[in-house]
Amino acid sequence: MTVVERFGKIVDQTCDRDPAKGRQVLRAGWEAQLFMFRHRPVKALMPGYQYLAALMMDTMLEPLRDPAHSAIVSIFTPCQLLQEVGLAPYNAEAFSAYLQGSKCQQSCIQNAEASGLPETLCSYHKIFTGAAEKGLLPKPRCIVYTNLTCDANLVTFRRLASFYKVPSFFIDVPRTQGEAEVRAVADQLRELAVFLEKITGKKIHTASLKRRTDRAVDTMSKFRKARQLQKDHYIPTDLVSPQYGAMVNNVLLGTREVEHFSDLLLKDARSSAPARGVRLYWIHTNPYWSGALRKILYINERVQIIGSDMEQVITPEEMASEDPYVAMARQMVYNHHNGPVERRIQAGISQARESGCDGVVWFNHWGCKHTIGGSALAKKRFEEAGLPCLVLDGDGVDPAHGGEGQTATRMGAFVEMLEKRKEQQEH
Repeated sequence: MTVVERFGKIVDQTCDRDPAKGRQVLRAGWEAQLFMFRHRPVKALMPGYQYLAALMMDTMLEPLRDPAHSAIVSIFTPCQLLQEVGLAPYNAEAFSAYLQGSKCQQSCIQNAEASGLPETLCSYHKIFTGAAEKGLLPKPRCIVYTNLTCDANLVTFRRLASFYKVPSFFIDVPRTQGEAEVRAVADQLRELAVFLEKITGKKIHTASLKRRTDRAVDTMSKFRKARQLQKDHYIPTDLVSPQYGAMVNNVLLGTREVEHFSDLLLKDARSSAPARGVRLYWIHTNPYWSGALRKILYINERVQIIGSDMEQVITPEEMASEDPYVAMARQMVYNHHNGPVERRIQAGISQARESGCDGVVWFNHWGCKHTIGGSALAKKRFEEAGLPCLVLDGDGVDPAHGGEGQTATRMGAFVEMLEKRKEQQEH
């Protein structure tokens, strides 16, 4: 049993006896990990990704440190309003990934399924729900969620609002794109502002909110430029750094910390060594727990993930607006995951080309109908665009749905094929 597995077992056993003490053990372990990220970072990573690892760990700790100033949110909820009233984001997908990294996930999944949630529900949501209902996750101030892209949202957050007995706010995002849809969502966001002001007793000022949405647009512009520079530069990556992008460019977007990260990443891209090896564009979640993928993709000059559709779900131009409520509404309505899967595919093709990717991995995460249902069309479209595409089946957080042997074989063969193809193109 590894140290991490032993830690996860201690958290589980303690939580079963006393949930409050279980949370204390979990927090102590995560605080220790944050100390390591800040004072003994992974030396093979450049400053941007070193900073990002610490930022994400700190973000996960905030709800454990001060749950009364946290709000549970779905992944594509614009959080600039929550930032204005001092509520830290408490995100289901990210928190579940960290519970998996701490080897606490299996008892949470079992708890959720035993309480009636179907096995086919997204594993991120099962872990989060199971952890909440066994007492491992503290009670938030409120819950803010949307129907955007994930049908599990409507199950998870309604259930948790009832379980915690806290107020919740639902943002209904139309699946079509247009200015009428933007206005409708902007009106809901103005209602959300009133909701948050009432809960927290703090006033949201439009001028301050405008500075925050402007910062979000500027941050996305820098991040996009950094990804474009990677077409000619090599930035070492591990398996989790591309996944962090889903948080920093969604839930944390608009904060000074994420703006600082984008500055660091841009600086890293400009000062890094010339590009080398095969570059992959990754679609959807990433089974970072997989030993097979780690062997192939962890800080490897031969092959790296340098882009993900979860980290660039909208362009800066699509979000920009003089009205901050309209900007946040555009952030949701024009999200590339919203509506037909063709929008997501075409955005992926554009981003993969911008960053000079050699191939695409479309990961069919267990329980995600939108991703699984679009995989055949996606493979066809990417390959028509000259981008070889590997479709992998698995689970971002539950090793029970992993298929390690098949993953290793198929990924290894895909990388070898891309290397040969690249060599032929260069000669």
